[in-house]
Amino acid sequence: MADMQTAAASGPSDADVVGRLKRRVIEHCLPLWCTEGWDGAAGGFVDRLDPDGRADRLAPRRIFVQARQIYCYAKAAQMGWYAEGREIALKGLDHLLTKAKAPDGRPGFVHRLTADGGVLDARRDAYDHAFVLLALATVYGLDRDAQVRSEIDALLAYLDGHLRSPNGGFLEGAPASLPRRQNPQMHLFEAMIAVFDATHDLAFQQRAGEFFALFLANLYDKQTQVLGEYFEDDWSKIPPISVEPGHLAEWVWLLKGFERITGCPTGRYRGELLASALRYRDEATGCLADEGSVEGRIRRHSRRLWPQSEIAKAWIAQAEAGEAAAADEARAALARLERHYLSHPVAGGWYDQFDRDGKSLVDTIPASSFYHVLCAVTEAEQVLQ
Repeated sequence: MADMQTAAASGPSDADVVGRLKRRVIEHCLPLWCTEGWDGAAGGFVDRLDPDGRADRLAPRRIFVQARQIYCYAKAAQMGWYAEGREIALKGLDHLLTKAKAPDGRPGFVHRLTADGGVLDARRDAYDHAFVLLALATVYGLDRDAQVRSEIDALLAYLDGHLRSPNGGFLEGAPASLPRRQNPQMHLFEAMIAVFDATHDLAFQQRAGEFFALFLANLYDKQTQVLGEYFEDDWSKIPPISVEPGHLAEWVWLLKGFERITGCPTGRYRGELLASALRYRDEATGCLADEGSVEGRIRRHSRRLWPQSEIAKAWIAQAEAGEAAAADEARAALARLERHYLSHPVAGGWYDQFDRDGKSLVDTIPASSFYHVLCAVTEAEQVLQ
């Protein structure tokens, strides 16, 4: 379906967008993804819905998606948005721990399950573990349950014992592989901030600080003011450097979170990253493109949903820091997300990606996007309202 480009003046007001998106999440997204989006027979969340909103129950189950959905329902419960959220999150966590944690007798979480809960891919993936840690932290924040805290500690012990790299950060997984990506490091940074928020254990300030140090030393190029995606084992850059504008924006928000829990100033880097991200906007819609070059040119003109939620969060972070006009920019970004991606005929669904001409490139409704949508809306509710 084409991406309908309506003039802002003829559509709903940007000023009301946070309230509209909050209602959409509460009234449509949360009910959809715990009913049709939950497999009542085999257990666990489904990975995607068909275009008409019916569960694709035969699709394999990615572990990071299971963890993201747990996060969404725990976060909704934390916000007081969804009374059933805690129960759904706990049900999802029980399934995750039962089916994906060491089912083959080896430590760590497997990468993918079959639709009926068997092991499809037994690799241990650092990106997956980052989201399992985020899910555990968010669930722990609800009740401070000792068993959940023990799962957090066990996961950290696995990361430290099996995936730590002598060159800094964590390996891609077990078995180790190349290239190394900044993406797992970024989400482990996010998870450490979340665990600190949930536990108030100062050790997690230190752990988050290790990722900030990696960002400064290896991931961020202070000359070009962009973040690379792919690296050799020693964190040397792999040319040509790939830049994902959505990740530049995501780091803006994460750096604000790090500043909040540590007091370490991050304003310079946030400003540089945001300015760099904005170079990769689609002319017609104002949305972020999927990939660019280090020189600031758009390399891939397709545009996924998640970078739009991340640029909204970046502006929200800058609004929280007191930057003039950032709140208006955040609302405008949320309005673009609503107009182009959330205007799906399935209530609670979304379009995942468009091509340069506004044609939808993904027929299904992937569950993985809910994390991005919900996080943007909860941040907006807390800062902009």
